[in-house]
Amino acid sequence: MEAGGAPAEDVLLQRPWLPVSISGCQLLAKSWFGETAYRVLLTDMHCVWEERMDAAAIHSRAQELNRRLRAPVKAFFSHLREVAQPCLSGCGGRAHNEAQTSLTRQDDGNISMRLKSELAGLPFYWEFHCTPAPVALVCVQLVRPLLAMSRLLQRQVEELGGLLVRKDAEIQDYRENGATLSRERLQTDAFEEQTYSEDFMTKVLPLLRSEQQDASGFDADLQQLYAAIVAHGNARKRKLSVERSVEEPAATEGAVPSSPGGGSISSEPADKDRNQSHDGQVDTPGAKMADTPTGQQSLPVRSDPSKQRSSKPKKKKVGLFR
Repeated sequence: MEAGGAPAEDVLLQRPWLPVSISGCQLLAKSWFGETAYRVLLTDMHCVWEERMDAAAIHSRAQELNRRLRAPVKAFFSHLREVAQPCLSGCGGRAHNEAQTSLTRQDDGNISMRLKSELAGLPFYWEFHCTPAPVALVCVQLVRPLLAMSRLLQRQVEELGGLLVRKDAEIQDYRENGATLSRERLQTDAFEEQTYSEDFMTKVLPLLRSEQQDASGFDADLQQLYAAIVAHGNARKRKLSVERSVEEPAATEGAVPSSPGGGSISSEPADKDRNQSHDGQVDTPGAKMADTPTGQQSLPVRSDPSKQRSSKPKKKKVGLFR
């Protein structure tokens, strides 16, 4: 399925969470649209919902919501992408593709997002039916990147604190050698990490607890940091996979292959393989192989590549809805 393949997973992971507002509800959204498939993730910081659809499922839902629609998926999916992507990226409708959106929370915990637009002069309806996402997906798409971001920001704070301490020592040295400020308003107090941390928590924590900061706090800087964290993680995974693929053939090079007849090839030195017969002649391994029957020889036989090709004609690919 196009929406569930590895490329779609990687692309969706690399995209940051974007703040959106649908029917007055503040959400964070992620979306991926292929040629005839899509994936959507939504969260209100209390739950994460997802929907993944392939071409067959899209065609079936389009027939249910638009009775007069008889076109294949490729004919109307580009329109669906144009009207849905702005809504899921916080940009809203644009020009003639403006769509009316609404969000409904259901009793079973699912959410439904409805879109109404116009296609070829006729109304076009679509609904995203999102169900609660599994824990593993939430960890991959949200929890792990956020933990990595917090560790990175914490390390940045520690380095900046050390830099401020060194700056204070530099300023103190200037003062002890007679340097003075030309403008008194530029004078600052010495940096004390404990005092700064306590004051920061007292002032900022109430702002973070407010409902207005739940989704809209994921601003452009955090989106860029999220994308950088995910890209670094993907690059590390690719590097490890390449190293493993290189190590596996190297490990098999030292193994001695067994012969087709069930025998094994000795790894002893060639001098020990030469055994003198009673009449003084030297028997080499090559001579012994010449005397053995053909059925017991351990030499591999390579077949003609042309004979291994199948004579069956290749099947032509047929369109999904032809």
